[in-house]
Amino acid sequence: MDRTAPTQLLARCDTVLLDMDGTLLDLAFDNWFWHEAVPRCLARARGEPEPAVRQDLLEHYASKQGTLEWYCLDYWSQAVGLDLHSLKVASSQRIRYLPGARPFLQQMQSSGRRLVLVTNAHAKTLAVKKGVSGLGEFFECCVTSHELGLPKESAGFWPRLQARLGFESQRTLFVDDSHAVLDAAAAFGLAGVVAVTRPDTRQPPRVVPGHVAVESVSELLG
Repeated sequence: MDRTAPTQLLARCDTVLLDMDGTLLDLAFDNWFWHEAVPRCLARARGEPEPAVRQDLLEHYASKQGTLEWYCLDYWSQAVGLDLHSLKVASSQRIRYLPGARPFLQQMQSSGRRLVLVTNAHAKTLAVKKGVSGLGEFFECCVTSHELGLPKESAGFWPRLQARLGFESQRTLFVDDSHAVLDAAAAFGLAGVVAVTRPDTRQPPRVVPGHVAVESVSELLG
């Protein structure tokens, strides 16, 4: 594990790649949406007990973990027979920044560094969250894994992202909350890879072994 302090990693990088859900935005919304709202609406639509519907959904989710389908709103809308985009829009008032994330983005923007949002989220989800949070105003551009044809946890994603953005690996910092994604980014050779340990404010901080870690991106500022 790199023992360099998070602030030092940031100091030596001029490009900052940031994940969205669980890094900048509170993962509490997504966990509520997929584990509570979708099962409840589906149980109501089917006239079936919610616990059984939730268990079936969790098993289906697990079977797609680590694939683009896992993150695809269109796939899940078709799979469950619900308009999940409309459901997400209807519940979008629950979307929140993680503590310290918005001031961090404001300071990064003022620093002159190149900021790029790099997310596994589906384009429709990204549009909803940008519309509610104003997230897009901070970034040079936003890249979804669906555009590149591979999820971020895939080794093949990173050469495609570099070809798209033209960043220099040794001057690039990446921040995410997914252990598998962080491992893939580190294996690609980015100069700085930082884990967020409290992606969901409803849950306690997690341990992310093998990576420099912060509870909030604000800790990168010292």
